[in-house]
Amino acid sequence: MTDTIKTLKQEAIELLQQLISIPSFSREEDKTASLIADFLSAKGIPVNRSGNNVWAVNKHFDNNKPSLLLNSHHDTVKPNPGYTRDPFNAQIIDGKLYGLGSNDAGGPLVALLAVFVYFYDVPGLPYNIVMAATAEEEVSGTGGIESIWASLPTINCAVVGEPTLMDVAIAEKGLMVLDCVAKGKAGHAAREEGVNAIYQAFDDIDWFRTYEFQKISQTLGKIKMSVTVINAGQAHNQVPAECRFTVDIRVTDAYTLEEVLEVVRRNVICEVTPRSLRLRPSGIDKKHPLMNAVGLLKVKQYGSPTTSDQALIPAPSIKMGPGDSARSHSADEFIYVDEIRKGIDLYIQLIRNL
Repeated sequence: MTDTIKTLKQEAIELLQQLISIPSFSREEDKTASLIADFLSAKGIPVNRSGNNVWAVNKHFDNNKPSLLLNSHHDTVKPNPGYTRDPFNAQIIDGKLYGLGSNDAGGPLVALLAVFVYFYDVPGLPYNIVMAATAEEEVSGTGGIESIWASLPTINCAVVGEPTLMDVAIAEKGLMVLDCVAKGKAGHAAREEGVNAIYQAFDDIDWFRTYEFQKISQTLGKIKMSVTVINAGQAHNQVPAECRFTVDIRVTDAYTLEEVLEVVRRNVICEVTPRSLRLRPSGIDKKHPLMNAVGLLKVKQYGSPTTSDQALIPAPSIKMGPGDSARSHSADEFIYVDEIRKGIDLYIQLIRNL
């Protein structure tokens, strides 16, 4: 098996270089989807595809067994303006594999693909294994994991591949974005007339800045609310009748999105419209078999403040992968080749622990 793993590690690195060379911005991932499908097909693995999502199941799939999902995404953001090298030229220099999407989430993706291939035809596994390489994660789009969920076998738990230094995120904050509108009345700035919508918004913005939700998550801490965009006014001499602002809320597993929205609406005067209630906080019971397997790895466990496809997976899940989240979306993005190799080893050990 040692030679098999060594070969799979090399193939994973080569696949990542190929993926980097193909632009795969969110909703434009068709060519990388084809590359991933071809990679699996070349191994004799039957492949399913819907849109830019590709998935497969292990050879000895058994409907009487629970199923473990291995999931990561193959879309990328657009290159950071600070790039000093070609983002699509996958070079390995001093042990670093450079290129757009190398760290987020190409490294985790190819590592999971290698692990799926490793276990594909192993008989007698306690879990079925389902591999899904999905689209639109970077834009939280509806054409990704969410769109194929009903087509997958029943999933009992999941490993989401994101760059975590192979530490394990056992919970993840959800995201709710609010569009808020404070109403006033137009008037001439030179006269005492009108109601200034900007002033009307002040109290609500201050509430978002200072309010603290009572319940604090053991793994994720406090809910965080940030006013991130504000727009109002058309001319210097006109009292604005409307002030629009956007609020980014990172929600912990201590509340549902609906509960947070209700609290907001009770406390502010402005009109509040959530863009979505899809990106929910996630967590996993410490007694879950997947957590027992994680415990045997003796890796760091933590709560993640960032949002991934974990938010769209309605099953107990962890987030884990080679690479470092701090490098995601950065100029001259890279992942250490050795991180991929060690990531494959740790993923294999995790599945063996189940």
